[in-house]
Amino acid sequence: MGDWAESRRTYGRGTIDRIPHLRSWSADQRRILHLLAQVFPFRVTGYQLELIDWSKVPDDPIFRLVFPQPEMLDPITLAKLDALEGEALTAEVRRIHHTLNPHPAGQLDLNAALLDGAQLPGIQHKYRETVLFFPRRGQSCPAYCTYCFRWPQFVGEERIAASDVGPLLHYLREHPNVTDLLITGGDPMVMRASVLSGYLQPILHVRPGGLTNIRIGTKLPASRPHRFVTDEDADELLRLLQSVVKGGFHLAVMVHYTHPRELSTTIAEEAIRRIRDTGAVVRSQSPIARHINDDPKVWAEMWRRQVQLSVIPYYMFVIRDTGARAYFELPLAETHRIFTEAYRQVSGLGRTVRGPVMSTSPGKVLIQGTPAIGRQRVFSLAFLQARDPSWVGRTFFARFDPSATWFDDLEPLDGPFFFRRPRTERPHHPRPPRRPAWTDRPLRASTVEEPHT
Repeated sequence: MGDWAESRRTYGRGTIDRIPHLRSWSADQRRILHLLAQVFPFRVTGYQLELIDWSKVPDDPIFRLVFPQPEMLDPITLAKLDALEGEALTAEVRRIHHTLNPHPAGQLDLNAALLDGAQLPGIQHKYRETVLFFPRRGQSCPAYCTYCFRWPQFVGEERIAASDVGPLLHYLREHPNVTDLLITGGDPMVMRASVLSGYLQPILHVRPGGLTNIRIGTKLPASRPHRFVTDEDADELLRLLQSVVKGGFHLAVMVHYTHPRELSTTIAEEAIRRIRDTGAVVRSQSPIARHINDDPKVWAEMWRRQVQLSVIPYYMFVIRDTGARAYFELPLAETHRIFTEAYRQVSGLGRTVRGPVMSTSPGKVLIQGTPAIGRQRVFSLAFLQARDPSWVGRTFFARFDPSATWFDDLEPLDGPFFFRRPRTERPHHPRPPRRPAWTDRPLRASTVEEPHT
C-alpha cells in the first residue's frame, strides 16, 4: 500500500496542512476543516489516507469516517466559529460541546463504580458481569472516527481515566459476580507493550474475584494494523496477549471494523492472523452510520470477509445519541431493514452478529422487528444486557414511529414500560439544514441567512 513510512504517519489538528492529499484543496476548504477540527476530534493515519478513493471525495465512506464534514454543524454555527478567534473561539467550542450530549446513558454518574462509598476514577460497572477499565495512558487513538460516542475523552473537560490498576483489583475482589473485564478507551492498544503489561500482569498474577474473561477494545487492526506487524514492540505486544491466554483467561480482542475496505489489505489480514495466533478470539462490532455503511450489501460483504479471516461478527450498533448524531443517524425502522437484508445474505457462520442494538441507559436494547399486533404496527424490543439482570431477554413493545432514531423517541404500546426509563438529559436538536459539502463559498457570518421559522 504505497510508501511504508507514509502509511505509518499520523496527522492531527495541528498538521492538517501537511496532509499531501489536501494540497489541491482551496484555502476555504482547508479553513472549514480547521474549524471542524476545533469542535470534533481529528486524527488520521497515513494508512487510512491510502484506503480513501480520492476520486470520490467527499462521498467516499472512509473519508467520511475520518474527516469531519461541514454538515456535522449547522451553517449558522459554522459561520459563527469562522468569525471568532482566541478565547472567544475556545468558549464557543465549549458551548457547542455542551449541546452535543457529551456523556450519554449516564456515563459519568449512573455507571460509576463505587467502593466504600467512593467513586473509583476510570472504572465503570453498568452490567453485573462486566466492568469497564479506562487506563489513563490508553485514552487516545491513532485515528478518530467522526461518529465516535466517546469524543469527550479527546476534546472534553471531563475524561474517564485511571492511573493505577490497584483500585480495579480491589473492586474485582469485592465483586465476585464480575466475570468480564473490558479494557477500553480511547484505544488501549496505543500503549507500548511495556505500559499495557503494567496493567495486565497484576491482573494475571492476582486473578481477582471471579474474573475469567478479558476483553480489549481496539480500532488499530483497522486504522493502523502495523501495530501488530511491524512496530518495534509488535512481537512484545503479541507475547503479552499470549500470556493472558496462557494464564487461563479467555481473551477477546474487540475490533471496531466499520467498512469492508478496512479488511482489504495484506497487512490488515496479517494483523488479524498474528492476533489470533496468540490464542485470542477476535470479535467485530460497529455502528451503522448514514453516509458510511448504510447499505445491506456493505454489511453483508464485511461480515463474509470477517468470517473468512476468522473474525466473529458480534454487534451492529445504532449510532449513539451524542456528538454529530444528526448527520449519521437513521430511522430505527430503516436500520432494522438494512440489518435484516444483510443478515439474509450471509451463511450461519456470519449470523453470530446481533443487531440493531441501542446502548441505552437501562441497557442494550435489541430491535427484534416491526410486527403488527392486531392492526397496529409496533417495534418489538428486548434487552440483551440490562442494569437489572432480570430484564435480560424480556420482550416489550413500543408504538411504531417511522421517524424515531433513538430509544428516547419511542413510546410504550400500552402503559409504561416494565422498567423505569431514566429521563433523558439530551435536548432535541433538529437535523441541520442541507448544503453542499466542502463548499468553496466563504462561511462568513454575513453570507449565511437565518432559516425561516
